[in-house]
Amino acid sequence: MEKKSQSNTFNVKDVTELQNALLADHRIRVIIGHYGSGKTEFSVNYALAMSQAGLKTSLADLDIVNPYFRSREKAEMLEKHGIHVISSSRGHNANIDIPMISAEIFAPLENLSTHVVLDVGGDAIGARAVAQFRHHLKPGQYDMYCVINRNREQTKDLQGVMDHIRGIEATIGAKVTGLINNTHMLRETTVQDVMYGQELVMEVSAFTGLPIRYVSAIATVAEQLPKSLAGTIIPLELYMREAWM
Repeated sequence: MEKKSQSNTFNVKDVTELQNALLADHRIRVIIGHYGSGKTEFSVNYALAMSQAGLKTSLADLDIVNPYFRSREKAEMLEKHGIHVISSSRGHNANIDIPMISAEIFAPLENLSTHVVLDVGGDAIGARAVAQFRHHLKPGQYDMYCVINRNREQTKDLQGVMDHIRGIEATIGAKVTGLINNTHMLRETTVQDVMYGQELVMEVSAFTGLPIRYVSAIATVAEQLPKSLAGTIIPLELYMREAWM
């Protein structure tokens, strides 16, 4: 039986736990995930949480494949929160599908006072954009988190998730260091949806030895999740989806 949380609010203790988790992550954070996983939504919320925790934050949109739901689309909002956004060499509003990443990304990667989130494309082809920065991804100096949504056909089971992880690792030349449960049904997400995804993420964790770093869900659901879950709970706002979507 599911263990009930003692509180239905995301309280000060929860916020402190999230801040501590963010501070424990390595300076360079690579976020991967299959199409429809919610990878970009997580990346935007994650960067905002980092900035709120007092970290000097840059978010680099390296998704050169998917023309929709790119983090660069929220550049103005993110920059108002102190987050430097880096996208293609043609600017944040350029809707291009060729690998043109601004050389500006090298500055935060090499500046040890800046924390960087790399939002990577949803498959091995999209991951090629980050392969050129692999010399910055030294063991113990970066984290690469795989966002998993069990409701997606490609990552509905252990085999699918492992195929995705192995494909990305082979392309980038760096290892995944942690897992994120982001199993969702957009605004219709329930606690049961998240727990359904948690079962698979726990299976992947047991198989690989990788830790579950975060469990993300829309704020109203995050409030109701059991506090005993493996992984730090991070509440999400749906910045990438307009109210009518």
